[in-house]
Amino acid sequence: MPKLPAPSRRRAAPPRQPAAAVPRAIGDAASVDTSRLLPLDDRLYAYLLDETVREPGLMARLRAETRRLPNASMQISPEQAQLMGLLVRLIDARRALEIGTFTGYSALAVALALPADGQLICCDVSEEWTEIGRRYWRKAGIADRIDLRLAPAADTLAKLIAAGQTGSFDFAFIDADKENYDLYYEQCLKLVRPGGLIAIDNALWHGAVADPACNDVDTAAIRALNRKIRDDARVDMVLVPIDDGLLLARPRG
Repeated sequence: MPKLPAPSRRRAAPPRQPAAAVPRAIGDAASVDTSRLLPLDDRLYAYLLDETVREPGLMARLRAETRRLPNASMQISPEQAQLMGLLVRLIDARRALEIGTFTGYSALAVALALPADGQLICCDVSEEWTEIGRRYWRKAGIADRIDLRLAPAADTLAKLIAAGQTGSFDFAFIDADKENYDLYYEQCLKLVRPGGLIAIDNALWHGAVADPACNDVDTAAIRALNRKIRDDARVDMVLVPIDDGLLLARPRG
């Protein structure tokens, strides 16, 4: 989701080798078979929500409250929240980062998936929006797992790196100002352990990344990062076409 600008114990990982280009076959885009792609119309999306989404009532209430706000489009969807919670559990995450918190819906999804002694450090600059999240975190009984840091995200992450916390996090979710996505990605590569996971939201950016006519700062930044991560030998990656596109990058050892 397009956030407001965020000016946002395991052993430390060994030094990583410089990135190298990842070999890939270049095919003609016209040869891609789209006949198996399934349009997600309103009826099918309603089925997905009604029959497969396990959204706790408290999260549904937070989502409904956020939907009434002017910037409601910045909130992730319930199926993406469920996927993120599953990913956190799959990698047995104990420590997580969130860059861009808004009203706390994604933070709630991640914190609920952490163990009782887990920790989620949230980076944001808005006390107004995050105060909504704090209310729901308290109601959910997981406020003690969340460390909200109201400061520019790049500064918070730089302080964690300077404090020797390189490689000590299992999961990171990046969903803040798009022009700084590359910086957040590089900082999270230092902080997340090999075998952990970095999730980057809005990787499809409402389809603008595929439109040659769209060259605004945000679109260009997302487009450049998608291509960079595709060719980044430091990670395994996939772009999942859920909600507005969720790019997953797994740091290699």
